[in-house]
Amino acid sequence: MQPLTPAGLTELKLKANDVRQGIIRALLAAGSGHSAGPLDMSDVFTALYGYLMRHDPAKPDWPQRDRLILSCGHIAPVRYSAMANFGYFPLDELLTLRKFGTRLQGHPERVRLPAVETTSGPLGEGLAQAVGMALGAKMDGKDFRLWVVTSDAEHQCGLHWEAVLTGAKFALDNVTAIVDRNFIQIDGSTEDVMPLEPLVEKYRAFNWEVFECDGNDIAAFIETAARATQTVGKPQVIVAHTVPGKGVSYMEGDYTWHGKAPNAQQAEEALRELTAARERIASDG
Repeated sequence: MQPLTPAGLTELKLKANDVRQGIIRALLAAGSGHSAGPLDMSDVFTALYGYLMRHDPAKPDWPQRDRLILSCGHIAPVRYSAMANFGYFPLDELLTLRKFGTRLQGHPERVRLPAVETTSGPLGEGLAQAVGMALGAKMDGKDFRLWVVTSDAEHQCGLHWEAVLTGAKFALDNVTAIVDRNFIQIDGSTEDVMPLEPLVEKYRAFNWEVFECDGNDIAAFIETAARATQTVGKPQVIVAHTVPGKGVSYMEGDYTWHGKAPNAQQAEEALRELTAARERIASDG
């Protein structure tokens, strides 16, 4: 992995802004979908596709690619926007989100898009799928990594913790899980609906190597992920602290944007804010 230069970091910040704008445009075209989670995970997905993962958009089925498992399938707009912005398909296709017959369904479907490794929707299943793939990779002597994006609220599912146990039992150090710790779910705060804390201590008790960072700071996330992937003999988890709706002021921190899309006026305001933010990034860089 090449060192991240200041110019490279600026490019990633600009790309994360593009990813956010793609999310807003896709949600507006669809008229439905999830806003808060996709926006707050734009920096993480940009870091994954733009720096951390071994992949090739020209060869999406390359056997040696890293696998990205999106467990919380409802934040699909961020994956789609990141894939489009990194060359997997044309940006205009984002406007087909949730349309009848589109490749960009409300939750990702494995057979519709290349390099979408699993169909996701039911929460809590992604880590179990990744653990199986990681164990298979170990048995076959393959060195690709499983990156698993999970929501914090899906930690309320028992299947997820069964997978945590299994990953530790088989010392799957080729698994790196990422928790979108934004503290929200559709009914409010995770800590009101079904408290998760002490989350970090729980993972440590399950014999995982645990890291924490600001998930909306690309440089901090990359540095944390680079340390995590040096771990030998244990799966790793990065608890990425994020702001729901990051980048759009009227959405930030508001759980009610978990599962709704902006209307035309709201989308216009969001894109205006994001355009201004992009100009600041470019001038500061």
